[in-house]
Amino acid sequence: MFQTNWGVLLAFALYLLLMLWIGLYYYRSQNELSDYILGGRSLGPWITSMSAEASDMSGWMLMGLPGFAYSIGISAFWTAFGLAMGTYLNWHFVSRRLRNYTEVANNSLTMPDYLRNRFHDTNNIIRLISAIFILIFFLIYTSSGFVAGGKLFEIVFGMEYFPALILGASVVVCYTFLGGFMAVCWTDFIQGCMMFLAIVCVPLVGIISTGGLDAVLTRATAITPQILDFVPDKGTAGIIAIVSSVGWGLGYFGQPHILVRFMAISNPKELKKATHIAMIWVIISLAAAVGVGIVGKAFLTTPLIGADSEKVFLIMSEKLFPPFVSGLIWSAVLAAIMSTASSQLLVTASAISKDFYHAFIRQSANEKELIYVSRATVLIVAAIAIVLALDPNNYILTMVAYAWAGFGAAFGPTILLSLFWKRMTKNGALAGIITGGLTVLIWKQFGWFGLYEIVPGFLLSLCAIIAISLVDEPPSQEIQDEFDRATKI
Repeated sequence: MFQTNWGVLLAFALYLLLMLWIGLYYYRSQNELSDYILGGRSLGPWITSMSAEASDMSGWMLMGLPGFAYSIGISAFWTAFGLAMGTYLNWHFVSRRLRNYTEVANNSLTMPDYLRNRFHDTNNIIRLISAIFILIFFLIYTSSGFVAGGKLFEIVFGMEYFPALILGASVVVCYTFLGGFMAVCWTDFIQGCMMFLAIVCVPLVGIISTGGLDAVLTRATAITPQILDFVPDKGTAGIIAIVSSVGWGLGYFGQPHILVRFMAISNPKELKKATHIAMIWVIISLAAAVGVGIVGKAFLTTPLIGADSEKVFLIMSEKLFPPFVSGLIWSAVLAAIMSTASSQLLVTASAISKDFYHAFIRQSANEKELIYVSRATVLIVAAIAIVLALDPNNYILTMVAYAWAGFGAAFGPTILLSLFWKRMTKNGALAGIITGGLTVLIWKQFGWFGLYEIVPGFLLSLCAIIAISLVDEPPSQEIQDEFDRATKI
């Protein structure tokens, strides 16, 4: 395929060159650490919303969720529902308060930096613990993106897995290394548009090619009678499965690469517009992703077994469109992978440079030095993630779910209560982060009751914060006054 499909190769080459050009363009504008990490808080509503959603959804929306729907049917809706609800609640309740509070709290640039300033943690313990959990879970998350990129190049171009992995990772590292936050956000905007068009066009053209919606539903139910059953298992296991699927929505409140977009918008009043844009994108995209799996069941004559079900989007694209258009659609898959991996690299780099290096190693470091440390961290973290991604048999969705649960449980309750509960204390925040993170790490190993680890992790973290804060001394008057200023903006 690599030697013959020059249309596919051309589409990929144009896309990758555009991404690298954006990185080079913004390389010249990085004068301060706030420029590299938050783009100087200069994002508009369109860039904020599209960048947040593109970095959120990743390649799983184009490969994992369609494959899930292909395998189990329309009951994959519950995962999409949980994600859509989590997205809305995050934008509605968290975005504006976090944007205002991070500015009031000594112009915080990162999530650990915000927690440190929010609770006046002069010992920087919160920053250190937060940076450690960010490093652990983002190594897993970034590695999953590199695995997906390697498999995509392997499938599309017939390359060996290792060179395909290196090629995909190199492009992500290059424009993250050079351009920083603004490069990532602008590429995310382009990638979000590509993802949206691709995920909507493929099922629509598939329905037309199959003979209409009635024909799709008739063929799909003939192959899998329960494919249109929202609750295929009415027993306890089915209920736990639905709770686990909807539980994905809890993860949004603690995802650093999403929360940082809220912190970077130039005018907090624009967040309402950004919320509308984001929700339209998310609802249509998730519905279309589930639709790809249902349509693929009827459209494809050769059934996909096991992990191959995640290829349904790629195979349908190849069969429905000419090579150049297929290349553009496959570039959207790469775009989804790159948007999330780049955001994760940048957040990890900012946590290490700002919350570890600057706080514990060299407090006198100037802005240029911190940018250099951030860029060096991008290279080091990417190298470790590549090592973790060397095994092509890694399960992408499993790795994503693990990291998603880790962030959601460790940071979600802490961020929520820090924005809405004046009585919350530093020790309560520490208890919540540690309890949530460790619960996910332990629950994952045992898989009790078949329940997704984010659910117990989130609930136990919430309980730990409330319990420790109530038995602790109340926050100082200075912290309470700062809370009042931030919430009244």
